[in-house]
Amino acid sequence: MSSFNEILNRYVEFTEKELKEYNNYSHENRPQVKLIDAMNYSLRAGGKRIRPALVYAFCEALGGQMETASAPACAIEMVHTFSLIHDDLPAMDNDDFRRGKPSCHKAFGEAMAILAGDALAVLPFEIIADSQALSPEQKVLIISVLANSVGRDGMIGGQVIDMENENRTDVDEEELRNLYRCKTGQLIAVSCVMGAICADADNETIRAAAEYGLRLGFAFQIIDDILDVTSTTEELGKPVGSDEESNKNTFVSVFGIEKAQEMADKATSEALEWLDAVPNNDFLKELTGKLLKRKK
Repeated sequence: MSSFNEILNRYVEFTEKELKEYNNYSHENRPQVKLIDAMNYSLRAGGKRIRPALVYAFCEALGGQMETASAPACAIEMVHTFSLIHDDLPAMDNDDFRRGKPSCHKAFGEAMAILAGDALAVLPFEIIADSQALSPEQKVLIISVLANSVGRDGMIGGQVIDMENENRTDVDEEELRNLYRCKTGQLIAVSCVMGAICADADNETIRAAAEYGLRLGFAFQIIDDILDVTSTTEELGKPVGSDEESNKNTFVSVFGIEKAQEMADKATSEALEWLDAVPNNDFLKELTGKLLKRKK
């Protein structure tokens, strides 16, 4: 039986290989070389590849083949990367470093960074539609759930809520939970859902995957908030203290580190309960625990 690290490394290595295939150079795109370079600069800058790993893990746990999930797994990493490029822009969080390197707009200029993010926002839907491993029904469903998780009611909507909450002193727990659900939870949940779809799971199992992912995303974002206060720029590879500097409302700023950690612990326990509906879930259980205790 493969160890946790062996499985995770297999997922990460497969993701890296497939990402190179999906955004490579060709004779036809020679005039857009700088754009492709900017996309790949951020896309291949590292990162934990947690979202693709969740796609593969749910697919395999439910009896599917990892190769079937290649397009949606790489698609979610492209969407995540586009969000980071745009988040770092001067008009948004104005961060100069990401994953220990200059942010995309510092390396390629603001205009090219915007375009690189835009390109990484739409390429995912092309690679899913063109996938030879997915059925037409799977493609339509995956495109639908992915678009919903990214757009107005998902990550982008969450960013709007986050911006509008800045400098407010009356943000309550319900509003923060809605923010975290949209901004972080939706992308993590849809990673789990897409993996389940790739394995032709039934609706009940797909719902369990979504509920697990939303709770995992909630805990994940709280730990991010805690690390923004307790970690260092060297450890995280990005500036710390940016939430306070931007007057962002987080569970840490509103409730304090100890209470926020308790909420993350509770959400993780709830996530693990939803995993009971998923067979062969040992890897997913261990991943859930490790994300709660991560230091970067």
